[in-house]
Amino acid sequence: MKTFKKITIIGVGLIGGSFAKGLKKAGLVDEVMGFGQNPDNLKTAIELGVIDSFSLDMEEAVTDSDLIFLAVPLGAMQSSLELMKPFLAENTIITDGGSAKSSVILSAQDVFGQLPVNFVPGHPIAGKEKSGVTAADEELYIDHRVILTPTPNTSQQAVKTVQELWQTLGAKVEIMTAQQHDEIFAATSHLPHLLAFSLVDMLNEHEELGDVFQYTAGGFRDFTRIASSDAVMWRDIAIYNSEAIVKWLKNYGLAIEELAGLVESKDADALYTLFSEAKKARDKHIVNKTN
Repeated sequence: MKTFKKITIIGVGLIGGSFAKGLKKAGLVDEVMGFGQNPDNLKTAIELGVIDSFSLDMEEAVTDSDLIFLAVPLGAMQSSLELMKPFLAENTIITDGGSAKSSVILSAQDVFGQLPVNFVPGHPIAGKEKSGVTAADEELYIDHRVILTPTPNTSQQAVKTVQELWQTLGAKVEIMTAQQHDEIFAATSHLPHLLAFSLVDMLNEHEELGDVFQYTAGGFRDFTRIASSDAVMWRDIAIYNSEAIVKWLKNYGLAIEELAGLVESKDADALYTLFSEAKKARDKHIVNKTN
């Protein structure tokens, strides 16, 4: 894997900061430059050894950069691309960590017209409940998947470079279309997060239950753990992958109606079948999965 002279992180939080720390630990970059709107956050990033330098000026941040990693909320993707556009070198690779790939590609298309050949959309499937640069971890991506969704215009060499970079950080890289990505993650990630947020909010609003959360045990805590995730990020995901998410929310709504009917009618056989089949599926595909 080649060494980069300069890599720029746009948005130095958990995802961007972990990416930067991993690169520095692996010795893949001479200088990591951070860009953001909060100088205190960027100063903290330097103190923690996450980045080497920072700028509040986009021109300074991206000039002569070999690779730019966009680690901002989905709602800030287009404005970030617009800011950097005048200062990009022809050979600069742009990649990102957004959770909804079709929207990122559309944002780039709006900004550039024709998508840049060195634009490699990506999504690292890793995170923590804690956000911000203080949670950055150089080992965050080890044994986690990273999905790349190159466009027909993306150079194979740019894809190869980004793929090898993630693999050096310990990630397992897969390539698929943006549409396939958005459908899969609407069902397996976005839907569970929205359900967890909704459940906690619903219980919080029912005063007749009193301080219901003092009675929560392990099952509730496990199920709702992800409701502690960053609200801005998940607001943007709900907006920018809304079509696929709504599809799966409606499917889940039908499943809930069916379950409510089984419980109401006390259909023991049907309930047992549903629960046992779900347990078998989870044990097979998650608990006992070997790779």
